[in-house]
Amino acid sequence: MFESGMRWHGQAINHDDGALPGLELPELRTAGLLRTVRSPEFAGVTFHEVLAKSALSKVPAASQMPFRWTVNPYRGCSHACTYCVDPSTLVLMADGRQKAIRDIVVGDRIVGTERDGTYRRFVETEVLARWGTVKHAYRVTLEDGTEIVASGDHRFLTERGWKYVAPLPKGDGQRPYLTTNNRLQGFGLAKLSDAITRKLKIVGAAVKTSVSLRIVSIESLGGDSEMVDITTGTGDFIANGVISHNCFARPTHEYLDLDAGHDFDSQVVVKVNADQVLRAELAKPSWTHEAVALGTNTDPYQRAEGRYKLMPGIISALADSGTPFSILTKGTLLRRDLPLLARAAERVDVGLGVSLAFADSPAGRELQQAVEPGTPLPRARLDLIRAIRAAGLPCGVMVAPILPWLTDSLAHLERLLDDLVGAGATGVTVLPLHLRPGAREWYLGWLERTHPHLVEGYGRVYARGSYAHKGYRDWLWARVRPLIDERGLGGAAMHRARAAGTDDGDQHVEGDYPRGAFSGVRADGTGAVSLVADVGSETLF
Repeated sequence: MFESGMRWHGQAINHDDGALPGLELPELRTAGLLRTVRSPEFAGVTFHEVLAKSALSKVPAASQMPFRWTVNPYRGCSHACTYCVDPSTLVLMADGRQKAIRDIVVGDRIVGTERDGTYRRFVETEVLARWGTVKHAYRVTLEDGTEIVASGDHRFLTERGWKYVAPLPKGDGQRPYLTTNNRLQGFGLAKLSDAITRKLKIVGAAVKTSVSLRIVSIESLGGDSEMVDITTGTGDFIANGVISHNCFARPTHEYLDLDAGHDFDSQVVVKVNADQVLRAELAKPSWTHEAVALGTNTDPYQRAEGRYKLMPGIISALADSGTPFSILTKGTLLRRDLPLLARAAERVDVGLGVSLAFADSPAGRELQQAVEPGTPLPRARLDLIRAIRAAGLPCGVMVAPILPWLTDSLAHLERLLDDLVGAGATGVTVLPLHLRPGAREWYLGWLERTHPHLVEGYGRVYARGSYAHKGYRDWLWARVRPLIDERGLGGAAMHRARAAGTDDGDQHVEGDYPRGAFSGVRADGTGAVSLVADVGSETLF
C-alpha cells in the first residue's frame, strides 16, 4: 500500500504546524501526541499518532449491548472518502461576491440550495469545515465555456440528479457519473459573473438550468493535484456557477449506540501502542476475563490498518490472556489475520461479525456507495464471509441499517439473505436505521437531495427521535421474520426465546446480535456468559 517507509515518514508534520486547528480530541488531552501525518495514499485524511494511556473502554451500564468492554485502536475512520475541487474554484458568497475555495474559512456565509416543495431554491448557508487534499484531477468543460477541475469522486447536480465526475474503476461496481448527455444545474461562470455585476439577488430564487450548461467534455488531467473541499449547512455550494455536492463525515456503526463519531470525517487518531497497553491491562489481577468487542465504534480493519498493523498485536494480547473477544467490521483486510484468528480460537472463544445491509445487485451497489462511500462493495464482503467460514470460524452478519423505502423491499431482503446463506453466514440480525444526532442531519440532508419524495415518510417514521417508530419496526419484523426463519439465520434473542419454550424473541430490538458475531454476552446485564458452542454445529448459541 505504501511505496516505502520513507515516503510515509516524509509526510510527518509537527504539532505547531496547525494540524489540529480548533480540534480538541479526548485522546489528545489524555495521551501523548507523537506526530501528525498526511500522505497522498490517504488523500484528505490526517492521522494523529498518539501514545494512549489505556486500551480497554467500559460500555455504559445503560447500554443494551451484549458486552461490557471494547477496544478501539482508531478514533475516526479512513473508509470515508472526500469530494474536492481545484483551489481556484470560485464559490458564490451570500453577499454576491465570489471567492476562491482556497480562501474560504469556517464561518463564511455562502450560497447553497434547498428543496422547497417541487422547486429547488438558492439559500444562504454557512461553511462548517474546510480542508485540503491531493487527488487525481479531471476537467469538466461546459458548453458556455465554464471549466471545473475536480476529483473523480466529486458530484454535481444534473437534470437527472447528483452524478460523480467519473465512474468507479473497472471491477469495483457502478455509480451514476457525468456524460456529455448531461446538463449541470446553476448559472455557469459567465452568466453568474454578469448577474453579480448587475447585483441580481440570488438567494430565494428558484434553480433553473440553462441549456448552455450541457457537458462538452470530461478529461483526465493525467495526474494528482492539490484540491480543497468544504462542508456546508445545506450539503452543497455553488462552484464556478454550478451546484456542487460537498463532503460529509459518515459515522460508522451508529446503530450500536456507543459513540456519535464526530471526528470521523478527516481526522483519525491512531493509538500506536494499543496492543502494548492492552496487554498490560489484561495482565492486572483485577481483570476477570470478560468478553471484549472490537469494531463497536470505529472499524479496526479500516484502510489505515494496512499501514499500522495494530490488530495482530491486539488479537495476540487477548488470546494470550485467555480473554474471549469478537470483531465487527466492514473491512476486507480482516482476511490478512484469519490464520492468527484461527489459532486464537483454539484457546478462547472468538466471534466475528461483518456489517452488510445492501444486496449484491446493480441497484444495491449504487445505493451502498452513495450511503457508505469508501467501504468495500457487497461482493467483497460476501467473499470475506466465505473466507472466514473456510477458516473454520463463525461469522454473524449485521444487516443494518435497513433504510425505509430504500432497502426494506421483499425483493432486496430476499436477495441479500440468500447471498448471506450462500456465503455461509451463521446468523443475522436485521435492524432499521437509527438517526443519531450528527448522522441524522447528514442522512436527512442526503435524502432530501436524492430522494425528496421520501422526506415526508421519514418525518413520520422518525418523528419521535433517533429510533424508527414502533409501528415501522413491527412492520419490518413481520416482513423479515419469515425470511430469516426459512433460512435458519435467526439472531440470539430468537434462539434464547425458543430455547425457553416461548416464541416472543423480538429481533428488531437493539442489543440482539447474530449467531457467531459475539464470543461472550451479558445474559442479564450483571455478568458475562459464554454462549458459543461448537462452530460446526447447527446451533451456535
